[in-house]
Amino acid sequence: MGRVEGKVAIVTGGASGMGASHVKRLIAEGAKVVFTDVSLEKGKALQAELGDNALFIEHDVTEENRWKEVIGEAEKAFGYVSILVNNAGVNYSESIEVFPVEAYRRVVDINQMAVFLGMKAVVPSMKKAKSGSIINISSIGGLRGRKESIAYSASKFAVTGMTKVAALELGQYQIRANSIHPSLVNTEMFSEQSGGGTVAADRPLNRVLTKEEVSNLVLYLASDESSYTTGAECVIDGGLTAR
Repeated sequence: MGRVEGKVAIVTGGASGMGASHVKRLIAEGAKVVFTDVSLEKGKALQAELGDNALFIEHDVTEENRWKEVIGEAEKAFGYVSILVNNAGVNYSESIEVFPVEAYRRVVDINQMAVFLGMKAVVPSMKKAKSGSIINISSIGGLRGRKESIAYSASKFAVTGMTKVAALELGQYQIRANSIHPSLVNTEMFSEQSGGGTVAADRPLNRVLTKEEVSNLVLYLASDESSYTTGAECVIDGGLTAR
């Protein structure tokens, strides 16, 4: 039997990159997965690849009413939701002095507000399921500052805090909430973010994190193997923040 057999999951930002890796890993271990994204073409292509245990929904994570519709569609297709992976996120790099206010608000809306909206929307379904695991993708940028990333760091620090509040409030319903804090992940955007250079040398493990390794951690937190883990900051950075 798979490690998340019989569970229903929602993964945001799931059409490509790290999100698609999470979707594939959860399905491989027995879950039925609703994955959402603003990229309609990529989402439809991935659903066709994955088959009947996957459902793609076009979804702007910043819209509260759309969240309610996504939960309803997930329940109609597969049943009550027991796993939520808030994976969707963006970044914008610029110094504080010239950082555009509009860009700051957009980063906060997608990285922070959408996590709140997702948690708020999914709780009733998880209560009906009588258990749940909320997995919020934060960052090592949610544990320490990074130059020219004020909006990103602010939003990821907020995710860390919101996750702990959710763990405190929802534990009575056997709903767990944990945050994952990756370093830079080797995805399609890796070359662009890293400037084409190597970023591995400052990590004790001396290599870059893969999306599959993050998905393994998502799977653990989604499964009953982590049944007593809640409110945790799960760092996966090759030892970078140990320095």
